[in-house]
Amino acid sequence: MSWTRGLPGALAVCVLLLVAAAGCGTGTAHGQRGTGSPSPVGKILDDTDESGRHYREVDKRQAPEVGTVVTPDASGGWDVRLDVHRFRFSRAGTAAKAVAGRGLAYLFVDGGLVTRLRTPVYHLSAGLVPHGTHHITARLYADDGTVWAVHGKPVESTADVTASGAETAKPTATGTTGAATG
Repeated sequence: MSWTRGLPGALAVCVLLLVAAAGCGTGTAHGQRGTGSPSPVGKILDDTDESGRHYREVDKRQAPEVGTVVTPDASGGWDVRLDVHRFRFSRAGTAAKAVAGRGLAYLFVDGGLVTRLRTPVYHLSAGLVPHGTHHITARLYADDGTVWAVHGKPVESTADVTASGAETAKPTATGTTGAATG
């Protein structure tokens, strides 16, 4: 008699376990949509940047954009502001995977890496931009280290800055460009 009562109970437990397992991994968390892991973004190209990081090709309509604005400050250094569109800076400790429109910017002066940015503002000391004309470039990267790219070109912007020693007297013109175009 106990065998016949135990069979329906055991079957009920099995059904509950199967239903619970089927509900896992649906991409919803407590009824919230869009909280699951994102699908792969773009296509990894064979092309790389100077440090060997592969380009991640995305469609221009969804691609992030960046503009670089550089202005002199009162102490002889330079303030850099990045104007980004369809892009959000990720916090430190973010998982190393590509998510559409997210990541960080690398800041270069004359092709040399100065810093990795997780915010749109940065202060360059006067020593990093000595007397003469310099190219200050911001390039956007996904959190997995790939370079956001459009038509095989990195999404970046360069401002040309001429340091003359009189930067604290009056602002000079700065260059701004948007996402790479082919």
